[in-house]
Amino acid sequence: MHADRSPRRRRTAWIAGLTAVVIMILAVPAAVAQTRTPDGGQDRHGSYSSSEGRIGYQVHLPPSWRADRPMPVVVAVHGCGMTGSGLNSMRSMTRFDDLADREGFIVLYPSQSLLRNVQLCWNSLSPEHQERDRGEPELLAGAIRQVVDTYGADPDRVHVAGASSGAGTAVIMGVTYPDLIATVTSVAGGEYRFHAAEDRLDTVTPVDTARLARAEMGPRARQVPLLVVQGEQDDVVRPFMAERLVQQWLALGALVASGRPEVDTVPTDVERVEPPGGHPWTRTSHRVPGQASVDSYLVEGMGHTWSGPRASGLFADRDGPDLSEIFWEFASTRPMS
Repeated sequence: MHADRSPRRRRTAWIAGLTAVVIMILAVPAAVAQTRTPDGGQDRHGSYSSSEGRIGYQVHLPPSWRADRPMPVVVAVHGCGMTGSGLNSMRSMTRFDDLADREGFIVLYPSQSLLRNVQLCWNSLSPEHQERDRGEPELLAGAIRQVVDTYGADPDRVHVAGASSGAGTAVIMGVTYPDLIATVTSVAGGEYRFHAAEDRLDTVTPVDTARLARAEMGPRARQVPLLVVQGEQDDVVRPFMAERLVQQWLALGALVASGRPEVDTVPTDVERVEPPGGHPWTRTSHRVPGQASVDSYLVEGMGHTWSGPRASGLFADRDGPDLSEIFWEFASTRPMS
């Protein structure tokens, strides 16, 4: 998700595109479809194809995985200039494999194709990739269903977490496939159909885009729990976009519940944490009776990054909160049912 059209932003995009090309040149494709990790887990590679195109992905199975033991699935959607599991990957940035091995869930790492975006961004601002059964949402949904079927996963516990353009796509998945996605986590992302408001922020409100989201959900409409994380110093995705996303999701929940967007936006709880030697953050929780949970984190001193003590890569910050742990704490207790 990108709101800033300044020359600095264009230069950043050019660098991200060059980085993406270098990544694709240097990344060594898997020679085999299956490898074992030192701790007994398994990494498998797969792909899904349809009339909408093709998407490649890697699956991490924890050592405790069994075909007859349905596990949750975490779908980790990378940002621009990244891959799912190659160099500068979502895998290394989030360290979800370690968490999966400890907690017992499957991780799906999809990778964007250069044929769809030369910067390896997910096209979350493009209308053709914001609808069910079209474009990237259809490809991701197909890959998710394929993984659930192949590995005997629990279809009621599919959780999507995305960063940057991948966060925008994660939100889109929650709107286009609420019957498939249990929870959504957005790190440095924005609201559904933000492009409709981008040049008219003073007139197009989050309630307006919430109505668009409700229309897209159609008869499958469901209140999807949402976790939002935003760096206060992010100059690519500005903090106001996280605020709009929270407002949109609250209005969307009200539309699903009653057909009216009016909702109390006063937080249920606000907590500030100041860890020694790390970035302080504020967690704001919304628990509206009859609606899904919405939590948001604003991290002081953090830019356009994913934070965690072992995070690595070009867009990692080890001084911020452990976002992977925060994500799992939020998602693991919220199955679709």
